[in-house]
Amino acid sequence: MNTPDRQVLKIVGFLTFLVLALAFYFLLLGRIAVELIGSGKPAALAMGIGVLILPIVGLWVVATSIRAALSHQRLARRMHEEGLELDVSDLPRRPSGRIEKPAADALFEQVKQEWEADPDNWRTNYRAARAYDYAGDRSRARETMRRAVELEREERNPKA
Repeated sequence: MNTPDRQVLKIVGFLTFLVLALAFYFLLLGRIAVELIGSGKPAALAMGIGVLILPIVGLWVVATSIRAALSHQRLARRMHEEGLELDVSDLPRRPSGRIEKPAADALFEQVKQEWEADPDNWRTNYRAARAYDYAGDRSRARETMRRAVELEREERNPKA
C-alpha cells in the first residue's frame, strides 16, 4: 500500500474513532439527561432538558460536518479526474508548509478572474474556494465551497 493510501486510512481510522467516542459520550449525556428529567424536581428537570439538548446539537454538528466533508471529497475527486486542480507545487512555502502570502494572493487573483468569467460553474467556485483557503480567508473559502457543492449537485440532479 502506498503512502497516500496509508495516510487516508489513518485519517479515516482516526475520524471513525472520534465519531465513536462522541457517540459514546452522547449516550452517556442522554442517560444523565433521562435520569435528571425522571427525578421530577423542577431544577433537575430543567438541567435534564439542557443536558439532553447537548447530544442533539452534537449529533447535528457531526452529521453536517461529515456530510460536508463527503461532498467536498466528491468535488475534489471530480476535479482531480478532470485535471482541474490548482497546481500549487511550485509556490514558495513557509517553514510551516503554508504557501507564502504574496504567492497565495497572486494565485487567488488568477483564480478570481476565472471565477468572474464563469461564476455559476461549480468548478470555478471550487477553485476559488481553494484559492481563498490558500490565501487564508477561511470564511469565504467555506462560503464559496458551499456554493460549489450546491452547483455541482444541481449539475448532477437537474430539475425537470
